[in-house]
Amino acid sequence: MKLAPARGLRTRLIVAFLLVAALSALITAALTFRQARSGILQRTQSAAVHDLRLQVDSLAPNLPAQPTDTDLRGLTQQLDRVGGSRGWNTAVSRNDGPPIGTASPISTSLRTAARLDNTTVYERTAGPRLLIAMPVNYDTRGAAAGKPSGLVVYAALTLRAEQADISALITAAWAGAIPALALATVPALFAARRVLRPVRQLRTAAEKITSGALDTRLDVTGKDELAELTGTFNTMATALERDDAELRRMEANARRFAADVSHELRTPLAAMAAVTDALDEDAHSGQLPPDTADAVLLISDETRKLARMVEDLMEISRFDAGAAALHLDDVSPRTLVHKTLDLRGWREPEEVVTDLPEHDERVRVDARRIDVVLANLIANALRHGAPPVTVRVRVTDESMVIDIVDRGPGIPEDVLPHVFDRFYKGDAARTRSEGSGLGLAIAAENVRLHRGTLTAANYPGAGAVFTVTLPIGTLGEEP
Repeated sequence: MKLAPARGLRTRLIVAFLLVAALSALITAALTFRQARSGILQRTQSAAVHDLRLQVDSLAPNLPAQPTDTDLRGLTQQLDRVGGSRGWNTAVSRNDGPPIGTASPISTSLRTAARLDNTTVYERTAGPRLLIAMPVNYDTRGAAAGKPSGLVVYAALTLRAEQADISALITAAWAGAIPALALATVPALFAARRVLRPVRQLRTAAEKITSGALDTRLDVTGKDELAELTGTFNTMATALERDDAELRRMEANARRFAADVSHELRTPLAAMAAVTDALDEDAHSGQLPPDTADAVLLISDETRKLARMVEDLMEISRFDAGAAALHLDDVSPRTLVHKTLDLRGWREPEEVVTDLPEHDERVRVDARRIDVVLANLIANALRHGAPPVTVRVRVTDESMVIDIVDRGPGIPEDVLPHVFDRFYKGDAARTRSEGSGLGLAIAAENVRLHRGTLTAANYPGAGAVFTVTLPIGTLGEEP
């Protein structure tokens, strides 16, 4: 099983799913904690205020109209005794005087709020503690109802039990959130797998199409965006297959047309060449008038060019049709070069300078095709460069490298990428040339047939350089 990369879509989907799950659990836990904490504290506070109110309403009427400090201290002692499980400490102040009792300290803000509002107020402080301030009205003592008596009862009780309950809630929330987050990994993996399965299928199908299987299609399941993407992919693949078939048909027709035309032209051109050869002899021997002789020589030259172009077109058509084959033999590089020069009548060192291996090593190549390569490259160098052309051959255990260097002006940089294109002319104004425009293309095809490379560049201090690199396998003696 291939592991997803650290930054892959699968990993990001899982991480995003877990983050959403963690955020949801955190928000739920926070809201639950807030509501539970508020509920616990509010319940405790309400119960404490209710109990204190009952005790104050029960004991305050027993006080004299003008209670002394001793009376107030007695009241606080009674309130402390009846606190029971609340465990509060109480104090009483008269006319905003200092509190008398065990409840301390009492904040100034709480005392001020109780005096001004004349109602029960409370506050929570660190500790944690709950402070309650409860004014005593005359109606609790049998006098006119609703009038303040100037007495305020304070009660302070601890909230440690409630704090323990809240801490237990936090612990429970964490204890539930961590397993929930771990369990969320399972649906995250399942969701990522479900989402990424169509993506992986699309990638596999795209790789198949890239390798040439244009009939690849995918099953469309569902009606979501991925299903629409799969349908679009199938439509694209169908269009590609149709266009590819059309292009192949047109290419095959073009190849067949070129081959048929070239083949049909060979017979009349052969007859024309035979006639022009005979007329050439008459023209050179002076048997024809000068104007007629010039016309005959022009026709003869053009006929030979046309014949060469037809042969080149037939050779190109064989390459395009995949019908070109190699006939390998063990030959000497020195023999290859000298045979090419001798057949074309190129003189050494006036036209060509050779730099060949000293040892008569053997290389396994198709001698006829390498002869075509050398002939086309040397002829191109002589035609567009300047003599003498240097032919340098180097042989290693793995390859044979041939450099063809001329002494011309070199190749313009904008022409270099196109020198092996068919019928390409570096000079747009040059509509006619001595060659067919296919020589370099045929040379490149022959080198490619040997699984080699042919490159063009400008040689420092000289002209253009064409480099042929042929993998030759093992070297050895002549069999």
